[in-house]
Amino acid sequence: MEDKIDVSRLFGQDVFDESTMRQRLPKEVFKKLKATMNSNKELDSSIAESVAAAMKDWAVEKGATHYTHWFQPMTNITAEKHDSFIAPTGDGTVIMEFSGKELVKGEPDASSFPSGGIRATFEARGYTAWDPTSCAFIKDGTLYIPTAFCSYTGEALDKKTPLLRSMDALSDQAMRILRLFGNTSSKRVVATVGAEQEYFLIDKSVYEKRKDLIYTGRTLFGAPPLKGQEMDDHYFGALNSRVHTYMRDLDDALWRLGVMSKTEHNEVAPGQHEMAPIFSSANAAADQNQLTMEVMQKTALRHGMVCLLHEKPFDGVNGSGKHDNWALSTDDGQNLLNPGKSPMENVQFLTFLAAVIKSVDEYPELLRLSVATAGNDHRLGGNEAPPAVVSVFLGEELDAVVEAIISGGTVPKKSTDFDLGVLALPHFKKDSTDRNRTSPFAFTGNKFEFRMVGSSQNVATANIILNTIVAEELRQFADELEFASAEGGEAFNRDAFEKALHDLLVRTFREHKRIIFNGNAYDEAWLKEAERRGLPNLVSSVDAIPHFEDEKSIKVFTSHKVFSEREIHARTEILLENYYKTINIEAHTVTDMVMHQYAPAVMEFAKFLCDTAVSKKSIGLDASVEIQAAEKVNTLEAAMVKGCGELNELLGQTSSFSDAKETAVFFHDKVLAKMNEIRSVVDELEAVVGDDFWPVPTYGDILFSVK
Repeated sequence: MEDKIDVSRLFGQDVFDESTMRQRLPKEVFKKLKATMNSNKELDSSIAESVAAAMKDWAVEKGATHYTHWFQPMTNITAEKHDSFIAPTGDGTVIMEFSGKELVKGEPDASSFPSGGIRATFEARGYTAWDPTSCAFIKDGTLYIPTAFCSYTGEALDKKTPLLRSMDALSDQAMRILRLFGNTSSKRVVATVGAEQEYFLIDKSVYEKRKDLIYTGRTLFGAPPLKGQEMDDHYFGALNSRVHTYMRDLDDALWRLGVMSKTEHNEVAPGQHEMAPIFSSANAAADQNQLTMEVMQKTALRHGMVCLLHEKPFDGVNGSGKHDNWALSTDDGQNLLNPGKSPMENVQFLTFLAAVIKSVDEYPELLRLSVATAGNDHRLGGNEAPPAVVSVFLGEELDAVVEAIISGGTVPKKSTDFDLGVLALPHFKKDSTDRNRTSPFAFTGNKFEFRMVGSSQNVATANIILNTIVAEELRQFADELEFASAEGGEAFNRDAFEKALHDLLVRTFREHKRIIFNGNAYDEAWLKEAERRGLPNLVSSVDAIPHFEDEKSIKVFTSHKVFSEREIHARTEILLENYYKTINIEAHTVTDMVMHQYAPAVMEFAKFLCDTAVSKKSIGLDASVEIQAAEKVNTLEAAMVKGCGELNELLGQTSSFSDAKETAVFFHDKVLAKMNEIRSVVDELEAVVGDDFWPVPTYGDILFSVK
């Protein structure tokens, strides 16, 4: 019988959380630190020594020997440099020390990380700065301290710093709105996020036989399996014992690290699964999701499996996303996106709803580029993911409210009782809105679900942009309402405020209703309708990324101090470079696999066919089938090898480009297109060549490898 797990004791066991701080820090130190954590007040530097000493003692007691400043550079991974706690005593022995200075500031080399031109190779100095709003934790005998990462000249070189800036900007503008509604108790508004994580589990033995999976995270070749997801029998299906054991171990590991892993289930495709956590602040959620992906992969290896986080590891089957559930809450627990029982009368909710709708309509390019990667391009627009067109789903009830506000009408009340027609089954209240899994940005009861984020991405990027564009609309609302409510020189004119608010809501919903679409976003008809409405359809990353440098983009980020203009240019460069470097690696993997695996195997099979034909002819049998098959195989092989030669020629041309955008466009238009041509030939060969000759595991072998 398995030992019973005491989750309440296990949860957060390896986290230097608020409860641990309260126990170990002097009362005054804890009070000052909590003020920084909860109210975003400036850190009192005088408490650093006390916090460092307590953090070190706690970590050492739990077996830690090292510490690291854990940060998120402009790559797809987190970064860490480990230092031990040891310090010499002068008599040949050591003691364990950790100073306030070591806690607050680190100095990793900044020249080897992507900087978009902010740092030259010879300009090596960079700084990590302790983020006290995200808890430290212990992993693998090391104390991990979440930090921001910046250059010697002060520019952000990471994803945490602009995320924190965007959260501040959003809070500042949201608080202005709340004060107008008479809220005097809340001190801060926090963007909260729950990041659902989709992933594939495959057996390690098949993974190791696929160079494409090893080097690129996705299969660059593969014919459809005999059975895929067409029977709809994997989604929410019973977990097999191996996956179930993995998920239990994953929960244990995540719970120890304070990650509120809540839900696990089978996803649509064979071998695909999902984990969903309980929401937390956007900053903590981004940190924890990065940690979750790492733990998922390490836990899978311990079970003889590999966890794939690529957005489209297998062509023709469901891809993997990371649904970003975004909401706004006050520090005293009020969800600002909760419509309540009567949303038509909840004008505070309607104000925040209007700001969100307006922000999506005015900055769809930014939302699209927030999820722009070479991997996610393969997923967006497929029949399991939102299209590249950004739209908002509100549902029947809220859509009726919006229309009523515009027209000045009323919303008819509908029964919310749900009766299944079986006496033994309970009656219950149904939700006020349906769910739309085809929508890129859907309202789901008391939050918005941004479904375009890719499974391997850092959720910080999407939330930086969401926070900033909503902050901008709230700023405009607050400016207009504050001016109107001071009419006649009074401190606050309630009648003037209510009239101005009514006019603002009517105007906003009327001018931006084009972004609202409650139908099937997978339907081709929607793309035509979206074009008619004037909504952009940025199909690829190279279409989307340059919009980072649009005048309106630069203005919104710089005005809220989320990015400087230099940081925007740097990130544009980094995103474009990441795009074409990803495809470059894939292209070289294509030619390697063709020339070293597929071509020899195909030649061997062709020889087998020819030898068989000769043998049959020698005894007077008809060999036409073998001859025709050999001719087809030889024709396809020639096309495959010729395609690789042409691909190599294209790759040779890329060194002549000096502009990142020009290079990215070339890789998209020429290199990727040629890779797809070669793939179609190889996949056709897979259907012809005998199983005993095929050099790599097929889709069927991979997708059903975990038994």
